[in-house]
Amino acid sequence: MTLVRCLLDQAARTPGGVALVSGDGAELTYGELRRQVLAVRRGLLAAGLASGDGVLFSVRPSPESLVLALGVVAAGGVVVFADPGAGPEMFTARLRLARPRWSAAESVLYAGSRLRPVRAYARRRGLLLPNFADLQVPGEGPMRHIHVGRRLPGVPRGSLPFQRLVGGDAPEPASDGDPDAPAAVIFTSGTTSDPRAVVHTQASLAAALDLFRTRMPLGPGDVVHTDQLMIGLPALVAGARWSMPPLSRTPADDARLMREREATHAFCVPVHLAEILDASPDLPPTLRYVLLGAAPAPAAILRRAVAAAPSAEVLSVYAMTEILPVAIASAEEKLAHAARTAPGDLLGRPLPGVAARLAGDGELLLSGPNLCRGYLGAEPVSELPTGDLARFDDGRLILMGRKKDMLIRGKFNLYPGLYEPSIAALPGVAEAAIVGVPDAATGDEEVVLAVVGPDDLPGRLRRSLPDVIDHDALPDRIVVLDELPRSGRTRKLDRDRLRDLVTE
Repeated sequence: MTLVRCLLDQAARTPGGVALVSGDGAELTYGELRRQVLAVRRGLLAAGLASGDGVLFSVRPSPESLVLALGVVAAGGVVVFADPGAGPEMFTARLRLARPRWSAAESVLYAGSRLRPVRAYARRRGLLLPNFADLQVPGEGPMRHIHVGRRLPGVPRGSLPFQRLVGGDAPEPASDGDPDAPAAVIFTSGTTSDPRAVVHTQASLAAALDLFRTRMPLGPGDVVHTDQLMIGLPALVAGARWSMPPLSRTPADDARLMREREATHAFCVPVHLAEILDASPDLPPTLRYVLLGAAPAPAAILRRAVAAAPSAEVLSVYAMTEILPVAIASAEEKLAHAARTAPGDLLGRPLPGVAARLAGDGELLLSGPNLCRGYLGAEPVSELPTGDLARFDDGRLILMGRKKDMLIRGKFNLYPGLYEPSIAALPGVAEAAIVGVPDAATGDEEVVLAVVGPDDLPGRLRRSLPDVIDHDALPDRIVVLDELPRSGRTRKLDRDRLRDLVTE
């Protein structure tokens, strides 16, 4: 079963149901969603999109972006998420590897990359936009273009308007295509000389959507509030309603929209949930599930979420871009594990069909139907080395840290992830992170513990930490910060920046 087929079948069963509520409150029914996806498919094929063609995708989360992405995949194309905000050199390197033949972008991006005043404004905001109109397929010539929004100066001549693509009716495809063919390319890491991208198929994405629903039931009548595609899509496949927040919003806006739209499910990055709770200490009583992901969920945030939504089950998902989701644990389970001061962060049991084992050095290896095809330009993979160190406790996965984050102190290898959850669970600690600062005099690393909390924390922690973590892991220095530095849409901890801060 392909991702698009799952969605089309559900839409055919409930054509009059509301599939999506956009940021401005506009509603899109399942019948209209189905019609638009099929119309985009037909329009792209008529315009010359060939099977396997990559479409560089630069459209922010919206009903239009959802329809366009699904239409590309339905036509046999591959959606390439390359992030134009990554900087010109990285963007160029990613294009060189992915070789997309098409570009789909908002009209404002074309204008912003072409018009001098807009480019200057974007540069002042730290955004160096590529010139979308002049993008080339290496060795082949100019890209084909699709623009979303009204035509603005800078949109290239011959660009297909999204509004024209979604016009009229179109028949069902005679074939669903190859479920194991590439459907999405997601750049995750790498350098300008060696960019790295994950390749997912329709089959691996469909399997991922099914796995979310095994732990977080969804169905008609449910309302899922999120801006994340991989949480919104399971809602649509299940016949639920996707509540999409506006692009520009405050945490208070999210709290208000969840209440007004009577959300039953919500997905948040932990830091974003903390901001929502700062604005609104109580979450809507209609919530049955609060799902946290994209970054570790500190004990302090889990406790706040449980208190704010007493009728909901608070869940934390462990996933990677290459294989999502892997395991889901409840806040109750995670807090009980932390209260025992047991080492590591409880992830939960692997979801049905996900196979997990440990390499000789403790690295977690994963496989399953939701595993990506592999990395762009490399051979397919059957098992993923995660880079995470883990252990098993009665069938449950316990995250022990990242291999690359290991600190060296004499003969002792210190993995921050092994101790950070236990420290973060201590009274008064909102967040905790450990980094190493090179010590030129000894050749070892000074171990610095950064915490968020009251100013008297260092003294209190000096007294309590020996009962919580190994003696060799005790920090050389404890620093109190107003907040831990984070980066990206998922607000992940930026350890490099943190290292700079504690060094300063």
